[in-house]
Amino acid sequence: MATIVLADDGIKFDSFMLAQRPLGGAETAVISLAEGLAARGHEVTVLNHCDNPHENNGVRWRPLTDGFPKMADLYIANRGHRLLDKMPDAKRTVFWIHNPAGYLLKWRYLSRLWRIKPAIVFSGQHHLATYPKWAPSGERVVIPLGIEKMFRTSEVGSEVRKKRAIFTSNPLRSLDWLVELWVEKIHPLSPDAELHVFAGSQTYGAVGDEKAQLMKSILDHAATLRDKGIVFRGPVPKKKLLDEMRQARVMAYRGDVGETFCLALAEAQAMGVPCVVQEIGCVAERVIDMQTGFVANDDDVFAKRTAEILNDDDLWAKQHKAALEKQRGWGWEQAAEAFERLVP
Repeated sequence: MATIVLADDGIKFDSFMLAQRPLGGAETAVISLAEGLAARGHEVTVLNHCDNPHENNGVRWRPLTDGFPKMADLYIANRGHRLLDKMPDAKRTVFWIHNPAGYLLKWRYLSRLWRIKPAIVFSGQHHLATYPKWAPSGERVVIPLGIEKMFRTSEVGSEVRKKRAIFTSNPLRSLDWLVELWVEKIHPLSPDAELHVFAGSQTYGAVGDEKAQLMKSILDHAATLRDKGIVFRGPVPKKKLLDEMRQARVMAYRGDVGETFCLALAEAQAMGVPCVVQEIGCVAERVIDMQTGFVANDDDVFAKRTAEILNDDDLWAKQHKAALEKQRGWGWEQAAEAFERLVP
């Protein structure tokens, strides 16, 4: 058994929120990794901006204001540069990042990375490539984010579904583009189909508040297009999203340069939902092209492929089956095991 401390100084959240409300990908990752490590028998403490000390699913949660313990076998600093040097006596320090790594090329990061040289954990090969080879670090490790067990093990029916596309990501990540493409190119090819939008600023806490007005304008516009088959549903908790994915026929998502893993796509694929993406950011890594969906870099092709999945029952059934067979193999159990190998 190892003693593991995982620290995060981003938005306020606690161990219970994942079951109670929509939550962003990085916050979901902290909760899920901590619980995955605890399930493997380790003593795990999360330090973050939670309001009160508590324990849940084998993990001790403490506010950052309570201070850091003196020692740990493994210290995982999540995202923030101010966390990197908080446990100098830990046997090993790991820096876990979730955004494209260009932001690390600022002095406040570089100075600490030169001095501490932590292992840096990336989510995929595209993510790894965003950090220059000359930049300071210890070991560079690729550990994909895990897919929650509920998405990987839930029973999913094979009956042909209604013509329903879904969008479940940040509305600032090309939802405006998708809405325009739906109205101009996808809806004419499949006029009885619907696009259900599960998105909103609530998912992103204080960060979402700062950009809420921009999100609101995109979502308000989408809500006016009911006659084009666009249905605004708002963000929903994971358990509700699970039910919605059982009814979804396709996920259409362009991708975003800021995307380094995309749990939304990974969850959809694990639920047998074919996905159509473009090769922007990391999202092409989440789809097996021509098998569990399509990588379609041209807008016209993107629209055509999305409509094909909506309209062609045999194509949908084939890609649905392939996604269930090939996209359920990596969960937080496997991610926790990979992090465990970083314990000295």
